[in-house]
Parts: sequence; C-alpha cells; structure tokens
Amino acid sequence: MVKKNRLIAFFIILLTLGTVLATTSLDRAEELRLGLDLQGGVEILYEVEPASDDQEITTNVLEATVQSLRERVDVLGVSEPNFTIEEPNRIRVQLAGIENEDEAREMLQTSAELTFRDVEDNKYLDGSDLVEGGARQDFDPNTNQPIVSIQLQDGQQFGDVTREILEDESLSNQLVIWLDYEEGDSFQEEVQEEDPKFISAPQIRDVLETQNVQIDGGFTVQSAQQLADILNAGSLPVDLNEEYSQSVSAQFGLDALNETVFAGAIGILFIFIFMIAYYRFPGFISVVTLSLYIYLVIVVFGWMNGVLTLPGIAALILGVGMAVDANIITYERMKEELRTGKTMIAAYKASNTNSLSTIIDANVTTLIAATVLFIFGTSSVQGFATLLIVSIVLSFITAVFISRFLLGLWIKSRFLNNKYRWFGLNPNKVQDIADSTPIEPKVFGRRFDFVQHRKKFFTASLSLIVLGMIFLSTIGLNLSIDFTSGSRIEIDTQEEIDEDVLIDQFEEVDLEVSNLSFAGSENEIAIARIDEQLSQERVAEVRSHFNDLYDTEASINTVSPIVGQELARNAILSVIYASIFIVIYVTIRFEFYFALTAIGALLHDAFFILAIFSLTQVEFNVTIIAAILTIVGYSINDTIVTFDRIRENLKIKQRVRSFEQLKEVVNDSLMQTLARSINTVITVIFAALCLYIFGAHAITSFSFALVIGLFAGMYSSLFIAAQVWLVWRGRTIAEKPIVYQEKKRNDGPQV
Repeated sequence: MVKKNRLIAFFIILLTLGTVLATTSLDRAEELRLGLDLQGGVEILYEVEPASDDQEITTNVLEATVQSLRERVDVLGVSEPNFTIEEPNRIRVQLAGIENEDEAREMLQTSAELTFRDVEDNKYLDGSDLVEGGARQDFDPNTNQPIVSIQLQDGQQFGDVTREILEDESLSNQLVIWLDYEEGDSFQEEVQEEDPKFISAPQIRDVLETQNVQIDGGFTVQSAQQLADILNAGSLPVDLNEEYSQSVSAQFGLDALNETVFAGAIGILFIFIFMIAYYRFPGFISVVTLSLYIYLVIVVFGWMNGVLTLPGIAALILGVGMAVDANIITYERMKEELRTGKTMIAAYKASNTNSLSTIIDANVTTLIAATVLFIFGTSSVQGFATLLIVSIVLSFITAVFISRFLLGLWIKSRFLNNKYRWFGLNPNKVQDIADSTPIEPKVFGRRFDFVQHRKKFFTASLSLIVLGMIFLSTIGLNLSIDFTSGSRIEIDTQEEIDEDVLIDQFEEVDLEVSNLSFAGSENEIAIARIDEQLSQERVAEVRSHFNDLYDTEASINTVSPIVGQELARNAILSVIYASIFIVIYVTIRFEFYFALTAIGALLHDAFFILAIFSLTQVEFNVTIIAAILTIVGYSINDTIVTFDRIRENLKIKQRVRSFEQLKEVVNDSLMQTLARSINTVITVIFAALCLYIFGAHAITSFSFALVIGLFAGMYSSLFIAAQVWLVWRGRTIAEKPIVYQEKKRNDGPQV
C-alpha cells in the first residue's frame, strides 16, 4: 500500500525549495564580492624596506604601514579594499573596482614626506611641523588657480625660515617645497628639467610669520586634491617597492564575468539533462539537490565574505560535476542491487551503506589537494581553493544526506516498488532473488578484460612518458611571467589588427615585445609579453598610450624575479605536500601498496599535463598549478573509487591466495566501477570543455589543463593504477595471502 503522506511531504519540500531558490538566488549572487578579474581593479604586492638604516621591519611597523595605506585608500572611495601582511616583510593590496588606477598607485606608494628647503637643498621644515589633517585643496585668491593650503603648527617657526632665506643673498630668496626628497636630488639640476621633482619654488619677498601656507605647483583641481589627500593621510613609515602587480580594466572584468557565467550555465544544464536522461527519477532528485548545492555554495561563500574570481567560478562549475559523482556512485550501486532481485527498499539501504565509505574517501582526498592549494596559492588561486573546499563539503552534505532523504521518501512510500524503468533498468534484466548465480558485471552489454591487456597499457604510458620527457627537455614549457618575471600587457583593440602595426605601437613607448599572441572571437585581444618589469610610471605611460589609440584601458601585470622564483617553488611544494598527505591518508584507510600506486597514478596525470603543455606551447601560468592540483584531487578520487571496490570484493572473497584470483577481483572491480567512471568523467569534462570554449580567455589555459587532466585521470584510474597494484601485490601473494576477517569490515587486510 502506497504511503501518500511521504509523497505529500516530498512535494511540500520541493515547492518550498523551489520558492526559496527562485526568490532569493539572484539577491544572494549579487551580494558576492567580485575579484579584480571580474570587476576590474589593481592588486599590488609591496616589499617593505626600512626608511632609514637604523629602522627594523617589525610586525608593528607593518601594521602601521597598512593603517597608513588604508587611510590613503579611503579618500579614493574604494569599496572594501583588502590589505594582507605576508611574511616576512610584504604587504598585498587589492583594490577592486578602482576607477583611476594610476592615481591609486601613486597615492599608495608616495612616501608623502613634505620638506621645505633652500636652493642649496638644506632642510628647514618637514612633515612633523604640519598640523595633522590640515591640508586642503583651495584656489589662489589672485589668480583663481588651484593650490594646496597647509597648516603649520608654529607660525613663528615659518617666519624664522623666511627671514633666514631673505638674509642670505646666495639663496636667491627662494623656498623650495619638495615631496619625497631623496638624497642626491638637487634643486639646481631639477630646475632645468621640464618636469622637476620638486613641487614649487616660490619667491620670498617678506618675512611670513603665519601658520597657513599656500603651495602653488601648477596644479589641476584633481592633482591639488590628490596632494592634499596624501598629506592628510600622513607619510609612510617605510619605503615600498613593487614586486608584483596585476591590473584589470573594468570592461575586461565585465566581459570575463559574462562569458564565464554563460559557459557555466551551459555546462550545468548539460549535467542536469544527462542525469535525468540516464538515471531517470533518481537523476531528477540529483537535479534538485544540485540546484540546492549551487545555492548553498553561493550563500556560504557570501557569509564567509569570500571574493569570487574567475577560477572561483570554474571551481563552482567543476564542483557541480564532482558533486554529481556522489549521486552517480550511489545510483550505480542501487542499480546493481536491483539487478540481483532485491526489493526497492533493500536495494536502497544496501546502496547507501556500500557507497558511503567510497564517497567519504573520494571527498577527503580531494579536500587534501584543495587545502594544500589554499596554503601555497596566490590570492586568485586561494579564491579558487576556498570555493573548491566549500564545494566539496556542501556537495557531500547535499548528495549524501539530502539526496538520500528525498529519494528515501519515495522508496519508503512503496510507490516505486517494481518500477524499474524509473531507474533506467529493463525489468527483463532483473534477476530472480532466488537465483544465486553471480551476475557478471557488464557495461553496454559487454565485458572488457582490462587486466589481460595491462602490458599494452603500461607500454603506452611508458611511451608517452618518454615522449613527454623529450618535449620537456628540448622544447620546455612556455612559462608565463608568473614564473619568469617581466610584464604582460593585454589590450582590447576592438578588431583584429596586424601584428607588425601593434609591435610598432609598442616601440613608440620604447617597449620591445618578446612574445605577442591574440585571443577573443575575432582576435581583437592582443596579449604582449615584455621581459622587463615595468615601473609605476611606465605602467601609467603605457596605459595612457593605448588608451589614446584604442579608447580602452590596458590590463597590465608585472612580476619581479623574486616573486617568480617563489611562485615556481610553491608550485612544486604544493604537489609534493599534497602527495605526502594523500599517501598517509590512503595508507591509513587502505594499505601502503594502494597508497603508493595511487600517488604513482596522480603523478602520471600531472606529468601528462606538463607534457601536453610543452607540446602545444600553451602559456603555462600560475592558475595551471591550481588545475594540476584539482586534477590530482580528481585523479585520486577516481582511483579511490576503484580501490574501494577492490577492497570490498576482497572482503567478500575473504581469502585470496593466487595471482589468478587477485586478477579476477581486480577485473570485476574495474567493470563494476566502469559505468560510474564514464558517467562522472562525461559530466566533469563537458563542464570543463564549456569553460574552455565559451569561458573568458583569461582561464583558457586553466580550462585546457583541466580537460587534458580529466582524460588522463580517467585513463590512469582504469588502465594504470589498478593494474600496477595487481602486479605489485601479486608478486607477494603466494608468500603473503590477502585475508580479510569478516568482523573487521573497515580494517585493512589481515596478512
């Protein structure tokens, strides 16, 4: 008898979820903080250096510097600027949505040490003699020109200065006002320059005992206001040197956001259609829980005040593909149980029990890779890692608990009894429960003997590895400035332009292009690579030059050699540490043989990505490290699912003494997980392909690495990892048989 109250509860829950998602999703999405690559802005990494020989850079000094920088940024009206102190002596500044980047950079880095000197560069007054916050933009009452008014603490002191200058004829009755005077600067030299470093050098005609001093430096209203703001913010207690900078124009950010969201929508829509088409009613349940999962990721990420970046959107989209994996594992297990003739409720309970440990192991190993990525990644990569971690946790909650709860309402209502087609099963293929004959695992009606052809797979992989080593040793990787240092300039030329014309335009500002490439649907986006690290002044000059030519803001990245070396070192450490922790976890959960084999498989996949990048010469940037570690997590996820099934089948056998028995177990396990592997990789790869084809060009390399790595991960899980374990463990099987004690279901093998 059908228990209708459970079905009523299901539809009430479904209606409630639909209402909440439909009415609040857009609001939650709009509340997310967008990163630089999605709304434009600038990110600068400063190396903090002592302002004097006897100064020591301490935590207090760094915090004081951050406070001074924050006060300067406040006058720019930047929404939620981000300042991060990085060991040992660096400060990272992120200003998203900034309208005038050049003004922001100048305001940040200017030391703002105002000094009053004579023509022989002797100092009389400095910033300590000013009234704090006493500077303002004003107008000269005689000429109506913009000026800066400052207020001195002691008017008599200023009178003494003007008197001394008037009495010394060699000083030409001039008071020179400097901003950030440096030792070696000379008024006599600078006065001959068209754009001198000092602000102004007014003539002194009378002794002026006043607290209010006017500075006339040929200002515009904007530049006068900027100087007043800098002076009011106070001088920096240290010197700042740019080690890394990234600037993205607002238009680039908007285009990237629209393109990537569109790509994600297509990918997610495909996953929804695939799940319903293949798994029927359970697929519909997964669509409901996946929609809830996406909503919860956005809500939780917003609560965390996280910053959404381009890689972060990619993490969300990939998270959908990975979240569906838990559903696929459960549904495939349920179809297996139903084929044996079990009742719906018995198959439901068995599939939930048997798939839980697999899902946990797969998610934990991916979580390890994401955590390492967060620890060693740069800011944009950390945003990706954060969203990936949130996605993993929430996908586990929605796929394991909510999905099972919703499906359980239907199963326990007894409405689905004997409705095998609702699960994509042909009733004629369901075995009678009284028939104890083991069902031979098949996919698409066929059985494949993976183990028999293992030597062919080993040979193919070994050949690819050798070929990859040849490419890497001869051609190498096309490393971006993230690893080699230099500058990267991205310009939207509005339409395709001749390469020689663009190179000539760079030569007009004395820049030699080492590499020039194009992106966009019509090759309208030019990407130039410069070997030198551009200074703040040069960045402003280049941006102004191309703004005049194309009426567009250029996006410019600069990386110093030191930061480039650190990024390369952190990339290597990320893979090493992720591998170590995964070995430890898999050893605890399985055995050491499994752990080393799994690590071998994931290193195989990571190397394959490097080899393909060497062959294609696609630019290898820092986001590729995020892609590689994502693939590391995915590859180990896929391998763990297979290993978990091998372990389960070994427990059923209880005792395996020969290589032939072990071979049979491995092959059966591969066949039993093959449908899951194929279906999961279809969903995740299609999502990655959508990012590659339709997403912003800024993550093209990232998406390309994901597509290659996902194929490699599926290949290694099916054709390499299990067979290597078989050969390795099979050599000792005669001396050390695998024995499982039934009462210790979750323990490793008892030898």
